[in-house]
Amino acid sequence: MQPQRLILSMKWGTKYGPEYVNRLYAMVRRHLSGNFRFVCLTDDVRGIRPEVQCLPIPALDLPAGIPERGWTKLVTFSADLYGLRGTGLFLDLDVVIVGGLDAFFEHSGKFLIIHDYKRPWRVTGNSSVYRFELGAHPDVLEHFRTHFAEVRSAFRNEQAYLSDFMHRQGRLAYWPEHWCPSFKYDCIPPWPSNYWRSPSVPSDARIVIFHGECNPPDALAGRRNRRWRFIRPAPWVAECWRE
Repeated sequence: MQPQRLILSMKWGTKYGPEYVNRLYAMVRRHLSGNFRFVCLTDDVRGIRPEVQCLPIPALDLPAGIPERGWTKLVTFSADLYGLRGTGLFLDLDVVIVGGLDAFFEHSGKFLIIHDYKRPWRVTGNSSVYRFELGAHPDVLEHFRTHFAEVRSAFRNEQAYLSDFMHRQGRLAYWPEHWCPSFKYDCIPPWPSNYWRSPSVPSDARIVIFHGECNPPDALAGRRNRRWRFIRPAPWVAECWRE
């Protein structure tokens, strides 16, 4: 029997509406063969399509007065996350899937994450796409909870802590370089050709990651949130990022 394959996502607050969850599900359905289970940890189930199983976001149990949101993804490493078991592929809501996903469940490794785009000499990964066995790494969350002050002073976010912890435990591995390109660094043409060339999808890309200046609607409209950083519209986003 094939092990259960789970897609995990997380939505909290108002930055991303239910359409992000719905489009992510649709992209996974188009690009992942066979059966899978799609789970969204969220504080608001309104508008999310019925194929998605919505579950409350578990509490991080941080000291009183400390905001949780910058570290919330770590709850996916709970010893018992609502009884879920199997291979979990976590996807941020603002990714755009452009190629097959089967290989993300077939690639060998105990924990896989995107290698940092800007500083590849560091162990830090980008947690927009990571894979692990549900319930297999409870020490990630346990160590975070029992050493919170130390972790918070040493790492600026959850992906830096997560990468370092998995590296020290000998579990860290990275996706093949071309699978998860950055829209910002890999899709936008270099200056000055960005004024006449549209952003494009690199060859062998499977999941395009949006971080920093653009998200999918911005890329589609040709917007950036920094002055003097012009981009043309990326029409391929409309074809891929749809329900």
